[in-house]
Amino acid sequence: MAAAETPELSAEADLSEKTQPSTLRLVLRNKAVFWGGLLLLAMVAIAIIGPFFTVAPTEQNVMSRLKAPSSAFWFGTDFLGRDVFSRVVHGGRISLVVGISVALIATAIGMVTGMIAGYIRWLDAPVMRVMDGLMAIPAILLAIAMIAISGATLTTVIVAITIPEVPRVVRLVRSVVLTVREEPYVEAAIAAGTRLPFILIRHILPNTIAPMIVQATYICGAAMLTESILGFLGAGIPPEIPSWGNIMSEGRTYFQLTPWIIFYPGVALALTVLAVNIVGDGLRDTLDPRIARKMRA
Repeated sequence: MAAAETPELSAEADLSEKTQPSTLRLVLRNKAVFWGGLLLLAMVAIAIIGPFFTVAPTEQNVMSRLKAPSSAFWFGTDFLGRDVFSRVVHGGRISLVVGISVALIATAIGMVTGMIAGYIRWLDAPVMRVMDGLMAIPAILLAIAMIAISGATLTTVIVAITIPEVPRVVRLVRSVVLTVREEPYVEAAIAAGTRLPFILIRHILPNTIAPMIVQATYICGAAMLTESILGFLGAGIPPEIPSWGNIMSEGRTYFQLTPWIIFYPGVALALTVLAVNIVGDGLRDTLDPRIARKMRA
C-alpha cells in the first residue's frame, strides 16, 4: 500500500514545489521592498537626471543672496546667491556614489576575508584580532585622520569610510561559514577531494549571499550618513563640490535667518537613508528562511 501511494505523494510534492513562489516573487511582493525601492529609485533618478535641468551648482548671483524659496528658486539661495535646489540635486550624486561604492567594496573585501577566516582554522585567530583592532578605532576619527593625511578627495573619503565597515562584514560572514563548514555536503566535498577554491565558491559562498545583501543596504545608508557628518565637520568632500553634508555645514551660520539651506539637504539625506533601510528590512524579512517559510505558507 505504501508503495502504491508513493507516486501520488511524489506528484503532490512536485506540484507543491511548482506552486510555491520564488524568492524573487517574494521580494517583489514585500511591501517594504516595493515602497522603499520606489522611493530609492526616485531619489536616484533625481540625482542622475536632475542636474541636466538645473543651473550650475557653483553659479553665484550676489544680487540673489539668501532668497527664500519661491517659483524662481525652489529651495531658496545661500549666502553666495547659489541655487540651493541645484546644489541639493548635485549633492545627491556624491552621497549615492559614496554609499554604493562603500557598500560594494566593503562587502566584497569582507566576504572574501570572512570566508577565509571562517573556513581555514589557523587563520581565524590572527585575522579576527586585526578586525577587532580596526573596530576599536572610531570610524569618524579614522576617516578624519586619513583625510588629513591624504587630502579631501572623493576617493579618500570612500576609502576612509570603507575601512571601518569591513570588520563588521567579516564577522558576519565568518559566523555563517563556521556553521556551514560543518554541514554534511561540505564534508562530502572534502572527502571527495574537492579543492578549497571550489568548496568556497560552490558550497560556502551561496550561503553568505542573502545576509550580505541585507548587510550591504545598511552599510550604504551608514556610509551616506558618515559622508554627510564629515562634510558637516568640514573634513569631507571639498566645498567646491556640493554634497549634502557640506551644504548643511555652509548653512549653519545662517540657520536662524535662512533655515532652508539646512532643511532641504537634510530632508533629502533622511529620505534616501530611510529608503535604503526600508529596503534592507524588507530583504531581511524575505531572505530569512524562517520568515520566508511563513510567507510561503
